Amino acid sequence: MKNYKPLILVLALITGVSTLSSCQKTKVTEKDAIEYTYIKEGSEKPKNGDFVLYNLVILTQSDSTIYSTLEQPFPGYLMANDTIKPQNGMDEIFLSLRKGDSITFEAAAKLIFSGNQPSPIKEDDVIKVRLGAYEVKTEAEMQAFYEEAMQKEQERAAERAKVLMVEESKTIEAYLAKNNLNAQKSQNGLFYIIEKPGIGPETTPGTTMYVNYAGYLLDGTLFDTSWPDLAKANNMFSEERPYEPLPVNVGTGQVIPGWDEGLMLLKKGSKAKFIIPSPLGYGEGGAGAMIPANSILVFDVEVTDVQK
Repeated sequence: MKNYKPLILVLALITGVSTLSSCQKTKVTEKDAIEYTYIKEGSEKPKNGDFVLYNLVILTQSDSTIYSTLEQPFPGYLMANDTIKPQNGMDEIFLSLRKGDSITFEAAAKLIFSGNQPSPIKEDDVIKVRLGAYEVKTEAEMQAFYEEAMQKEQERAAERAKVLMVEESKTIEAYLAKNNLNAQKSQNGLFYIIEKPGIGPETTPGTTMYVNYAGYLLDGTLFDTSWPDLAKANNMFSEERPYEPLPVNVGTGQVIPGWDEGLMLLKKGSKAKFIIPSPLGYGEGGAGAMIPANSILVFDVEVTDVQK
């Protein structure tokens, strides 16, 4: 099972205590009739405009984690506003949170997710929720807290990226050897093969390049292309999109870092292959359904035109 944690440990992580109180209060929401139990009941009600910080763990009936703020860089939060009217039982529970609350309940997935439960969960599956509100902050305090948390996460992400660059460089080198490709490597870690140099002056930041491309995962799966024949051959052609060179204002952060760096090496008429480590691609977030997190990408590109 994914991310299994004993429920007693989950509750301890949320509430900051290691034992459960024997004095528990159970309530039922007016909407949806969700029965929820206070493991611990807080006393500090937030003022309108204050922010309530909470940790939330959502589990399947077999205790696999569906979502957890404990695994995120930032906790859950909501702004207190007693003029908001709850639309469902989940609203009732969250809008009534006080600092120190520790709540546990189970309900059908359709009530927990308002009918938008993730696959493969079915709407009648029983879902477990563990919720703990641990802090109340003013707007100014919240802004400072957010900035500090984001700064720390950026630092952690940069360290993770360094490790990935080393690991993925080895993977790329093995890929190049297997496919008899002779690539150069930039100082930033981009692997590239200039198959046709092109003509014209050196490319500078701000130059607009018109680029045909095909993007692949390292296993050869095509995820996007501007060439219609290639799209048709891979059963991904769409009448709703244009198949034409993509205009890119290079060196300005308009595209992923691997493209920004690679295109600066090209000229009008250039053809090249980029093999891009994930920190220079879509990183830990991936991109849509086709590009998973931490994916090494391979691009065939052709510069059809350049405008200074």
